Amino acid sequence: MTLSRRTLIGTSLGVATSTAAWAATAPSAQAAPAAEPATPPAGEALSVRTPDGLTLSATAYGDPAAPEILFVHGLGQSGLSWHRQVTQLAARFRLVTFDMRGHGASSAPDSPDAYADGARWAADIRAVREAAGLRRPTLVGWSFGALTVGHHLKHHGADDLHGVVLTGPVTKFSPELLQPRGLEIGGRLASADLSVRIQGIRDTLDATFAGPLGRDEHDRMLVINSLPPRALQLGYGLVGNEGVDEAFGEPSRLYVTYGAKDAITRPEMARRVLDLNPDARLSVYPNAGHAPFYDEPARFNRELARFAAAGARPRAGGDSGGEPPVSR
Repeated sequence: MTLSRRTLIGTSLGVATSTAAWAATAPSAQAAPAAEPATPPAGEALSVRTPDGLTLSATAYGDPAAPEILFVHGLGQSGLSWHRQVTQLAARFRLVTFDMRGHGASSAPDSPDAYADGARWAADIRAVREAAGLRRPTLVGWSFGALTVGHHLKHHGADDLHGVVLTGPVTKFSPELLQPRGLEIGGRLASADLSVRIQGIRDTLDATFAGPLGRDEHDRMLVINSLPPRALQLGYGLVGNEGVDEAFGEPSRLYVTYGAKDAITRPEMARRVLDLNPDARLSVYPNAGHAPFYDEPARFNRELARFAAAGARPRAGGDSGGEPPVSR
């Protein structure tokens, strides 16, 4: 079967299983999820203007003087995707989340062209960084967000970054790097038939996580995934990969997390980053799907905190960290 980039639309939200051999490379112990506060900490709302005139909705949390982390969510999601990180890490870090173009409360152009250029996604990340006053952040990119981080590296370099974390990354639109059902669902998300699109949204939501969501979480995610316009589904799959592989080779600190139960990308999608960057490290989560940060938040938050704090001045009573243990 011949697959165009448009056929790949929606591939950051699919389903399948990964191999036992891949899971065997992961640490055997799994930490229990940390209890979450009943309400997230108060954040500072930011309205970000992009170079092409869009408005992005962003929120900053924590002490501006603390080590900085900027989160870039995946396709169909929003800045709210990171609430399990915000509730646990805001006391120690300066955290910034935002809704990407076409998502959540951000501007949603009705032309596919507004989503087809990697340079625009890169400029959006840069605009959020500047609006939030981030000096040297750790960039965290999930799924399609990882590809946009790659374009940010391509256009803006890595010299002013503390490091890069890719979680459940989509680093290239290529059929051999994606799980079969992801390709199947992709066409539904771009369908002109609303009933088909609705089914695609439900299927992709069910496919993203390793286990079932609670009722409240499911309902919230279903609403969030219903917000992006069809133009986004038609345009984002056209984002190219030219120069991105070379850009992933630039950061001296690059950390990848991958769920052994990832139903969307094959293990090769994450492992190829190790070939692109000899300094990259890989951490495999045996019980996580396409969203390790959501399926295993306690472990992800612990590893992210150590990575983001490494080399930074320790806070009172804190730990400056050091690199988290990984498998390569």
